[in-house]
Amino acid sequence: MLDQITTRIFADGADLDGILALAADPRIAGFTTNPTLMHKVGLTDYERFARDLLEHVNTHPISFEVFADEAEEMRRQAVRIASWADNVYVKIPVTSTGGESMAPLVRELSEDGIKVNVTALFTTAQVELIAAAVAEGAPSYISVFAGRIADAGVDPMPIIARSLEIMRQAPDSELIWASPREILNLIQANEVGCHIITITHDLLKKLDGLGKSLEQFSLETVRMFHADALAAGFTL
Repeated sequence: MLDQITTRIFADGADLDGILALAADPRIAGFTTNPTLMHKVGLTDYERFARDLLEHVNTHPISFEVFADEAEEMRRQAVRIASWADNVYVKIPVTSTGGESMAPLVRELSEDGIKVNVTALFTTAQVELIAAAVAEGAPSYISVFAGRIADAGVDPMPIIARSLEIMRQAPDSELIWASPREILNLIQANEVGCHIITITHDLLKKLDGLGKSLEQFSLETVRMFHADALAAGFTL
């Protein structure tokens, strides 16, 4: 079933060994990470981690995020991060923590030839602003957080579909379905024509179940419950 899906999969994580293993997986077309993921695995030296990773991952696109909150410092960090390798995309948040749009900075970086991945977009209005900012610049990604949109009780599919229409004005930019919650999201992303989906390392383990017979899945589940009850030594 996976061979019928055109949406490309980017692995999302900060586990060095895990990323290196996935780099050899033909199903994986690229990588993304962010400061939150790095913090969760205990990383403290951002640049050392990135450079160690880039010694081995030098053909897949990979995104590293700035962590400043002011445009000028973001610009400085972005220039430095972009210098690490040609396959690096620099993640820029759509706004500062105070809500200030980073579209002017995105335009400056993109038109200067820096490949950006603009992240944490939730609305089509944000997509319109960022698509315009990268329309004349370097190749770029726009990451719409479909999973978190769904967490708010909103169907992300119309937002993704409209985002793709908007992004026709930026032919060198691709749309990322970010923060998926289940493998079904890969099917949804493919159905709507989204270019890329990011999938965490844990969720990637469920790819092997794609297209599995539901009857077989049901039987496996029954057997799991039975085996666990026996292992627990339950009696009545």
